[in-house]
Amino acid sequence: MKILIMNGPNLNLLGVREPGIYGNSSFESYLPQLRERYPDVEIEYYQSNVEGEMINKLQEVGFSYDGIVLNAGAYTHTSIALHDCIRSLRCPVVEVHISNVHTREEFRHHSYLSPACKGVICGFGLDSYRLAVEGLVFDRIES
Repeated sequence: MKILIMNGPNLNLLGVREPGIYGNSSFESYLPQLRERYPDVEIEYYQSNVEGEMINKLQEVGFSYDGIVLNAGAYTHTSIALHDCIRSLRCPVVEVHISNVHTREEFRHHSYLSPACKGVICGFGLDSYRLAVEGLVFDRIES
């Protein structure tokens, strides 16, 4: 099984950016734990601050991978282009957020991506990624 985890803008600053909201750990320090927990799953990681690069990567893997875990950051609340891209893919996409976006600013309460995704997980810190991977693994077993 192959899964892509994709992080969008400013998520390269995890561990530095607003630790009260996003925690003190970088994603790169969390990723080995995730790979260890799922040794039979090939987990690729990609981060970009550029919407078009994210779309290119989604199109590159979305027809051959078994799933995508996507934290699109602020693009969640603005990008119809990402929505359209996700809808065109063959593999399921799970939208994730480290914080509970519904307890934050009003503009974060709406996602353009959710209607195109298999599911949404938010508010569990970096563990949101584990829950998304687990959901994709379970979904594949059930299929």
